[in-house]
Amino acid sequence: MKIYIILLLTILMFGCKDEISQKKIISQTSKQNELPKLPLKMTLFGETIDLQDEDIRERLENELIVNSYFHSSTTLIIKRANRFFPNIEKLLKEEKIHDDFKYLSVIESNLTQARSPAGALGFWQFMPQTASEYNLVVNDEIDERLNVHKSTLAACAYLRKSHAEFKNWVLAAASYNRGLNGLRSDMENQYATNYFDIEMNNETARYVFRIMAMKLILENPKAYGFNINSSDLYPERKTYSTVINSPIEDLALWAKNKGANLKILRKLNPWLIGNSLTIQPLNYTIDLPIASYNLKNYLDYKK
Repeated sequence: MKIYIILLLTILMFGCKDEISQKKIISQTSKQNELPKLPLKMTLFGETIDLQDEDIRERLENELIVNSYFHSSTTLIIKRANRFFPNIEKLLKEEKIHDDFKYLSVIESNLTQARSPAGALGFWQFMPQTASEYNLVVNDEIDERLNVHKSTLAACAYLRKSHAEFKNWVLAAASYNRGLNGLRSDMENQYATNYFDIEMNNETARYVFRIMAMKLILENPKAYGFNINSSDLYPERKTYSTVINSPIEDLALWAKNKGANLKILRKLNPWLIGNSLTIQPLNYTIDLPIASYNLKNYLDYKK
C-alpha cells in the first residue's frame, strides 16, 4: 500500500511539473507569435499611407499574418534578399524609381526565377510579348526575362510609363498586376482615383497590401519572428564579367575552358537557356565566378 501511495505521489509530482513546463512553452510560443501592432500610417514609394480605415487595416493585417506565418517561404526571401537587393537597389536608384519597388519583385517571384501558369517568367514576371516591348530578347538560346539586371531595367521603364499616366506610384504598382488598360477601366467605371477606393479582382486587391506587408517584414524581420543570423544570409556572388560578341557553339565546353561548368554558368546566367550562343546580333555580358568564390567544380575543392 505504501509503495502504491509513493508511486501515485511521484506521478502527480512529475505530472504537475510537466503541465507547468507545457504551459511555460505555450506562453513563450504565444509571445514569439505575437505580431507588432499596426501603425496608424506608413510610407510606401515615398507616399504616406493612412492606415486608420478599417478595411485598409484588415487587408494589410491579412497579408502580414499570411507572410509572417508562412515561415519557410519568408525565411528564404529574407536570405535571398541579402544577395539580390544590392544590385536591384542600385538600378532603382540609377533609374530614379523609388527603392520600395524592390518589394514588388519579392511578391512577384519570391526573388526566384519563377514561371507562372500563364507563362510570365523571372524576378519581375514578364510575359513574352511585354518582354519584347521593353527590349528583352527572347529566343531559342536566351531569355532575358531571366536576366535580373536587364529585367529590372525593363520593370523600371514600365513603372515610369505607368506613373506618367496615373501620376501616383501606388497606382503604378497596382497597374503592374492589373495592366494599364484594366486599371484605367476600373477607375473610370467606379469614378475613383485612389487605389484604396477601387473595387478590384482579388489578386490586384491584395497586390499593394502584399508589397506593404513584405516591406514591414523585411525592414524589421525580428519583430515578425524571423531571427536569422547575418552569417546565414545568402552572400552576394563574387563574379567577374566577360563580353561576348562572337559565337559560342558549345556553352558547356566554353564554360569548362573558363574553369567552370555548365551548371555554374547557368546558375550565374540563368538567361542562357540554350546550349549555344550564336544568334546575331551578339553583344552579351556573361558572369563567371572569381577563383576565391565557393562556386566551382567539385573536385577543385580537393586540390
